[in-house]
Amino acid sequence: MRTSYNEPSAAIVGPRQRGVPTAHACAVGCERSGPVVNPRRLAASRAACAALMAAAPLAAFAQIIPAPPLQEAGGSTYRIFVRGAPIGAEQVAVTRTADGWTIVSSGRLGAPFDVVGRRVQVRYTPDWHPVELSFDATVRGQHQTVHTIVEGTIAKSEINVGGQATQKSDTIAADAVLVLPNSFFGPYEALAARLRTATSGATVPVYTVPQGSFSVRAGDSATEQIQTAAGVVATRRTHITLMLPAAALDGDVWTDHTGRLVRISLPAQSVEFVREDIASVSSRTVPISRPNDEPVKIPGNGFVLAGTLSRPTTTTEKRLPAIVLVGGSGPTDRDEMMFGIPILGQIANALADAGFMALRYDKRGIGQSGGRAEAASLADFTEDVRAAVKWLSDRKDVDPKRIAVVGHSEGGAVALMAAAKDKRIAGVVVIGTNGGSGAELVLAQQQHLLNRSTMTAEERQAKVDLQKRIHEAVLTGKGWDQLPAV
Repeated sequence: MRTSYNEPSAAIVGPRQRGVPTAHACAVGCERSGPVVNPRRLAASRAACAALMAAAPLAAFAQIIPAPPLQEAGGSTYRIFVRGAPIGAEQVAVTRTADGWTIVSSGRLGAPFDVVGRRVQVRYTPDWHPVELSFDATVRGQHQTVHTIVEGTIAKSEINVGGQATQKSDTIAADAVLVLPNSFFGPYEALAARLRTATSGATVPVYTVPQGSFSVRAGDSATEQIQTAAGVVATRRTHITLMLPAAALDGDVWTDHTGRLVRISLPAQSVEFVREDIASVSSRTVPISRPNDEPVKIPGNGFVLAGTLSRPTTTTEKRLPAIVLVGGSGPTDRDEMMFGIPILGQIANALADAGFMALRYDKRGIGQSGGRAEAASLADFTEDVRAAVKWLSDRKDVDPKRIAVVGHSEGGAVALMAAAKDKRIAGVVVIGTNGGSGAELVLAQQQHLLNRSTMTAEERQAKVDLQKRIHEAVLTGKGWDQLPAV
C-alpha cells in the first residue's frame, strides 16, 4: 500500500510543523512510501522530499487557490508560506458547546503538493482531553480518510487510502493534542489553547494521528502588539521546542487574547502559518508604544507615508513643539529595529516624555508606507521629510515655528538636506551621521572590515585601490573597461 501521510515532522502537525523533517519526516506535504506505520524506506523518502523541494520553483506557488469553504460560521482564514512564498490557505473554526471543544478546518496546498483537505475535525472534552479526529482529503488525486476514536489512553484509527483500509491502535497521553502528519494546521488550535496558560518549562503531549507521540515544551512568553488595517491585535508569543525522537526543533506560537491561534513559525524549515489579517502587507509588529500613540497617514508625493505620532501624557500647552525622526539607510521602518532594539521608537518615547510631539514613519516602500524604494535617492527621501514637516505644521496642536528634524545615520544627511530647502524646519539633530561624502564613507567602512580580516597589507591595499577605481567609474562614467568582470 502507498500512502501520502508524512512521518511526524515537527512543523505542521505531528513532529513536523510546516514541514520540519526529522529522521522520520518529510518536508511539508511530501509523501512517504510504505505503510503508514512501517518505518522502513524513510531515508529514501526523506531524500525524495528534499529533491522535490529543491526542484519545485517557488514561482509555482505564487497562485494559491482558496481553501474549500467551511459550513461553520466564525472561521478565520490562514495563509501558509514556505521560504517566504505563499503555498496554500486554510480556514479554521473553533466552537465551544456543553460537550466540549470542536476544531474544524479545510485547506488547500498548490502544486507540487496538490493537497485538498475537504474537512478536518477534532473534538475535545471541556478540559481539552481528546475525543475524536476525522480527516477527509485528496492528495495528488487520491482520496484519503482517517477516523480516530480516543478512549482514555487508547487511540484507535481507521485509515483508508485509495480504497485500501487499515487499522491501528496506539497508547497515548490522556491529555494529548491530536494533530495530523501533513500540512494542515487547524488542529494546532488545541496546542494554542494549552499554551495560553502554560508556564515556561511545561510540556504538552502530542499525538500525530495515526503515527506516534512526541511532546512540545513551552518556553518563555511575551506580549506583542501587531497593527493591522483594522486595528491593533494584542498577542502572546510563546517560544516552543518540539521534542522529536531524532532532534529538537525550535519555533514560536502566537495567540490572541482569546487563546486563538494567530501564527506558527518554524524558522529551521522556513515555514509560516499566519492568520490572514496578520499576513497582510499592511500589518506590522509594534515593538514599543505609548497609551496615546496615534497611527497617522502622511500625504506624500503620489503616495502615503504611514507613521506613528507620540505625544506627551500631560501638558498645558495648546501648541506643542514637534520633532520628525528620520531613519538610516536600508529598509528601515518607523521603529528602526536593530539588534532587537527599536531605536527610533525609544527616542520618540523619550521625546514625548520631555514634552515634544514625536513623529516617526516607515520609509517609502517599507512597512505600511507606499511608494517604491528601489530607485529612491537621498533627494527623494528629503522630499518625504518635507512632507512630514508640512503635515505637522498644518496640525492645530503643533507649533509650526518649533519643528525640528532628528536624523540617524543616513537620516542625518537627509535631515540636513531637508533643512537646507525648507524654512519650516527650525532645527536639526544628527546622530551617528557621516561627516564626509558617500565615497569617503564607503572607503572608511571598507577599511574597518579589512582591518579585521586575515589579509596581508598588500591584499588589503589592492581591495582599497579597486574600490577607488569603482568610485571613479561611477562618478565619471569612464574606466568601466578597466574593472574586473563580476
